[in-house]
Amino acid sequence: MGREIEITEKNFEQEVLKSDIPVLVDFWATWCGPCRMVAPVVEEISEEYSGKVKVGKLNIDDNPSIASKYKVMSIPTLMLFKGGAVVDHLIGAQSKVQIKAMIDKA
Repeated sequence: MGREIEITEKNFEQEVLKSDIPVLVDFWATWCGPCRMVAPVVEEISEEYSGKVKVGKLNIDDNPSIASKYKVMSIPTLMLFKGGAVVDHLIGAQSKVQIKAMIDKA
């Protein structure tokens, strides 16, 4: 894993909601094929945006309350948080170009 951090119910508030830089959260699960397809792209983004955007992975099976709170119905779902709020999101396996466009827009 690159510079991604594991997001859990214990550290979500500190790592995501209280972050002073935008946070891209990858909602995923081990059994999800498309999640494995998008994982290398998310890892590349974590390295390219190092210091500008924090990238975290949240396993929905291990952290169901957060997935439920943000109404994550299908995975992979990528949510971009800024100032403690969701500013944008993408659902499904996305290309690097699409993910970068979402981040750059914010």
